[in-house]
Amino acid sequence: MARKLDKRLVICSLLIAAGLVIVVVGLLRGVTGRAAENLPAAIESLEPSVGATNVPNQSRIFVDLEAGFTGELTVDGVFLETVDEDVLRDVAPGEQAKEALTTVYAEGNATLTFQPRDGAPIESLDEGLHEVTVTYWPLVDGRDQARTFTWQFTVV
Repeated sequence: MARKLDKRLVICSLLIAAGLVIVVVGLLRGVTGRAAENLPAAIESLEPSVGATNVPNQSRIFVDLEAGFTGELTVDGVFLETVDEDVLRDVAPGEQAKEALTTVYAEGNATLTFQPRDGAPIESLDEGLHEVTVTYWPLVDGRDQARTFTWQFTVV
């Protein structure tokens, strides 16, 4: 004698199975981290991140490049000269290191950093949308092989 199927049990089982399929598909298609920012291979990370929406006005702008690369920053159309970190440290004994008012390049880490401050070309980041372009190139190839990457973030 065959057992009768309980319709409620079958419907609940199908709904649970459909829910599990949706969760698995979502996890497989989810894009996060570096892939979500769509960064070029030569750029390892950025601060503020691409599309960030709650950035404080004194936040630094930071680009971590792949080893062997250098570059320069343009923020909201303002070109920021790049100075080597070693130049800032080249002071007489007992003197303080020079304060950077523009982009600092650290060759050992292949990073570019700009910190808004008094006296800098950009003293603070106004509230609203900002656009940064990093122009970067391999040290061995020179600026003739430069590429650019542009991203935006919002200051609150």
